[in-house]
Amino acid sequence: MKSEPQEEHRWLEQLLGEWTSEDSTGSAEASGPWVENVRSMQGLWVVCEGQGTMPDGNPGQTLMTLGFNPLTGRYVGTWVGSMMTHMWVYDGEIEDDGKTLALNCEGPDFENPGRSARYQDRITLIDANRRTLTARVQAEDGSWKEMMQAEYRRQ
Repeated sequence: MKSEPQEEHRWLEQLLGEWTSEDSTGSAEASGPWVENVRSMQGLWVVCEGQGTMPDGNPGQTLMTLGFNPLTGRYVGTWVGSMMTHMWVYDGEIEDDGKTLALNCEGPDFENPGRSARYQDRITLIDANRRTLTARVQAEDGSWKEMMQAEYRRQ
């Protein structure tokens, strides 16, 4: 079995490299600086490995995988972090602006234990050396509430 990268896989290659980020929400509980290394797996997947300081001062690690499934026409991926036991499974698409990858997922509702909620992580390319990651949760009325935003700068 041999798959060849598609145009959609090439969009993900814009994320390759070493990045630093800081929580830009202005929250008093903001985390410290993070370093994220993004590498390619033969042009079909990108692997984003992050590490830094959590809001409580403890170290944290994250691992995100992103790819594109030509059969479904959707971006797919996962996210895990050392601060929780849930594996987030992504299903997403590039928005009409061509610069934002919207990744939908479900997970534990942080405000209502025992329930699940819909979330969306949004990777937005600002330019070749800057991007943002915005995490938001869907409210019962269908609107989206921003939980966190971090700005990344290429090193």
